[in-house]
Amino acid sequence: MSFSIRQKRILEIAHKVGHVTVEGLAEEFDVSPQTIRRDLNELCEQAALMRTHGGAVVASGVANIGYDQRRVHMQAEKEALAALCAADIPDGCSLFINIGTTTEAVARALLKHRELMAITNNMNVAMTLARNPDCEVVVAGGVLRRSDNGLVGEATTDFIRQFKVDIAIIGASAVDMDGTLLDFDYREVRVAQAIIQNARRVFLVADGSKFERSAPVRIASLTDLDALYTDRQPPAPIRRLCAEHDIALRVPA
Repeated sequence: MSFSIRQKRILEIAHKVGHVTVEGLAEEFDVSPQTIRRDLNELCEQAALMRTHGGAVVASGVANIGYDQRRVHMQAEKEALAALCAADIPDGCSLFINIGTTTEAVARALLKHRELMAITNNMNVAMTLARNPDCEVVVAGGVLRRSDNGLVGEATTDFIRQFKVDIAIIGASAVDMDGTLLDFDYREVRVAQAIIQNARRVFLVADGSKFERSAPVRIASLTDLDALYTDRQPPAPIRRLCAEHDIALRVPA
């Protein structure tokens, strides 16, 4: 691969923070947005980055971006769609909340809800919801994945199967254009599948970059779910699936 000095610097920034934006890079290098778009397109053609709406993320087909990078990636968008999801969750219900920075945003949006029971394999979610005195928090057992404080493995899956909850709030690392939900860790996927199977309704929270990524392990299909919460209108194939299978599509105004 042969990259310009600026493109090499763009790659360094992307690997440090997980994502870059056209606007931010144009300001950083004092060049036009069109110049940055050309740089990003060339980097993506070489599979060094993957394009997203308004920028790019580190290319990753078999390994996820680091947790700290994911936590700040599209943070404002995640908070907006999380607030929308939380608004559709009534007081007095039981929840599954799984691993993910977007599901963590939903947990923060639930801090004023009353009479909740939340079962989670995400220690970050548990610690967040512990601040809500009106929420009973149940933490699944299992193997602690130190990279993101998630609990995974057979023990976690078996624990989840003991419950039948009103609503599951799940995330995914990628959503294929045929509606397949994808992730990177098969142990986490097994837990997510158990969560889906043991919830009366399932809500997916996914920022728009998830429609532009790939991951190797299948979780389920969008058609298995009841609602999709995202920060902007998804691609046409996803919109068609939602319409054809009566999946609520919720996007912040």
